[in-house]
Amino acid sequence: MIGRDRIQYKTPDQVSAMRRAGLVVGETLALLRESAEVGMTTRDLDAIAEKRIRGAGAVPSFMGYHGFPATLCVSVNDEIVHGIPGDRVLTDGDVVSIDCGAIVAGWHGDAAVSLVVGHPDPADEQLVETTEEAMWHGIAALLAGRRLHEVGSAVEDLVESRAQDGGALGPSGYGIVEEYVGHGIGTEMHQHPQVPNYRVRDKGVRVRAGLVVAIEPMLTRGSAATRVLDDDWTVVSTDSSRAAHFEHTVAVAEDGLWVLTALDGGREQLARLGAPYAGRD
Repeated sequence: MIGRDRIQYKTPDQVSAMRRAGLVVGETLALLRESAEVGMTTRDLDAIAEKRIRGAGAVPSFMGYHGFPATLCVSVNDEIVHGIPGDRVLTDGDVVSIDCGAIVAGWHGDAAVSLVVGHPDPADEQLVETTEEAMWHGIAALLAGRRLHEVGSAVEDLVESRAQDGGALGPSGYGIVEEYVGHGIGTEMHQHPQVPNYRVRDKGVRVRAGLVVAIEPMLTRGSAATRVLDDDWTVVSTDSSRAAHFEHTVAVAEDGLWVLTALDGGREQLARLGAPYAGRD
C-alpha cells in the first residue's frame, strides 16, 4: 500500500519476508565484529561479507548501487559513511564503521555497526557507545500513533544528555551529522520517508503499522560538518574528528516494534527502554 508522501506500507507477511533479509545482514555484521582486527584491510572485511551474504542465498544491496563498487561501506576514523573498501590497513585504535545491506526475494535489509580495533582510546569507545545508544533511543520512539520526527528528537535528547554529563569532548558535545539521514526501506533500499537523526520543527507523518524504516544516527567527536572525498562516495568530517555510525531496519506493528536486522529482533533493548516488542520469530 502507498500512503502519504508515497510511503510503501508493508503487510505482516511482507515484513516477515524482510526479516529474512534483515537476519542475513545481522548475522553478517556479527561475523564482521568478530573478524575485524588490526592488520586486516578494509577489502578483507568486504570479502568476508560478500561470501557470507551470497552463501546465505542473498545478494549484496550496495554492489553496483549507483555505481558503488563493493559489498560493504567501510569508513575509518574521520570517515563518517560510504567508505569504499580497499587496501587501507586497520591500525591499533582505529574506529571502524561498517554498513551492510542484503536482498532476499526482492526485499532489502540495511544495518550498520561501529567498533574500535586493538587498544581503544576511551573517548572513541564513548563515541561508539553513545552513537549506539542514540540509535536505540530513536528506535524506541518509533511507535504507532506517534509522529515520525520524534525519532530525531529522541536521538538528540540522548546525545545532549551525554554531553551534559561530561560524556562528550569540548563545550559543544558531539556533532550530529544532518546531511545523511534514515529512510524508508522495502523493495528498494531507499524509500520515503526520510527520518532525521536530529530535532526538526516539522512533526512528520503519524506513524502507523506497516511502516518500515532504517534509523541511522551518525556522530562525530567534533564538528558535524561534512565533505565528500574525490572518490565521490566517502564522507568525512571537515575537522578530521572521528565518527561512528549505527543503523537498524525497524518495522512498526499496531502493538510494537520488530527490529528486523537485530538477531533477537530487538527484544532485549526495547524491553530495557520500555518499548513494546512485536516480533514474529
